[in-house]
Amino acid sequence: MIHRHRFAAALLVAGSMTAVPALAQDAPPQDTRDGSGYDRDSHFSGPYVSAFGGISIPQSGNGQSLVFDRGTDGTFGDTVVTSTGDNAFAPGFCGGSFTSSSPGNCETDKSRGEYGARIGYDYRMDYIVVGALVEGNKSDATDSTSAFSSTPAAYRIDRQLDYAISGRLRVGITPMGGALFYGTAGVSYARVDHIFTTTNGANSFTPNRDDDMVWGWQAGGGAEIMVTDNVSLGLEYLYSRYNDNKYSVNVSQGTAADTNPFVLGGGTTDIRMSDHRFDTYAGRVTLGFHF
Repeated sequence: MIHRHRFAAALLVAGSMTAVPALAQDAPPQDTRDGSGYDRDSHFSGPYVSAFGGISIPQSGNGQSLVFDRGTDGTFGDTVVTSTGDNAFAPGFCGGSFTSSSPGNCETDKSRGEYGARIGYDYRMDYIVVGALVEGNKSDATDSTSAFSSTPAAYRIDRQLDYAISGRLRVGITPMGGALFYGTAGVSYARVDHIFTTTNGANSFTPNRDDDMVWGWQAGGGAEIMVTDNVSLGLEYLYSRYNDNKYSVNVSQGTAADTNPFVLGGGTTDIRMSDHRFDTYAGRVTLGFHF
């Protein structure tokens, strides 16, 4: 009897060992979808296109001014003086747009709209996402600097970011699979437009090298959340800096007298902004389509 019980137990053990693999083979594959039905494991991996819109804010500095090159020898930083030797621009400068020829009457730079689109590719490694993108954007961000002379007269140079083509990398984490938190940085190539305005009706003013393309760089970060398996919404902050050092305005005599301050230094004078850096801060809302 004892031997029979041992034999029966052995059969039960053997049967259970063969049943386990069979049950494992019959079990359905693990479903990576969450309760919302979205496949979190497939998010932020592959190509995508995005559109965005928002505001762009130029950096305005109280230390901005216009600088002068008397005699147009290529060296800026000269003092424009009157026939009595006084500084013709003693009334000062402001980082904004003049509202009259009276010194100090200025409006600060204002936020402007921007919009654009990008195409990119992300590669996901577990919770880490790395990617690259190419982006085009149109912006109305305008940085202005004004000067006041003792004539009295007012002078202003505006620079506006017309459009830019940028290439950036982005690196982020997607802890739950359905949201991405990232940082981004790269290079940008932009067209910067310029406008010169003055209340001086005597001298002649000729812009030089307007609407040139300039190089710059960008850095920022953002967050993106999938609202379906293929559509995402996001928020992004982006800082951009461009080296805008090409534009100047040549001032010649026009109908002014021979004692005109712009003429005394050698016949003509060049004017440009003191700060070559054109900085903007952008806040954006993004809409992405992932493939």
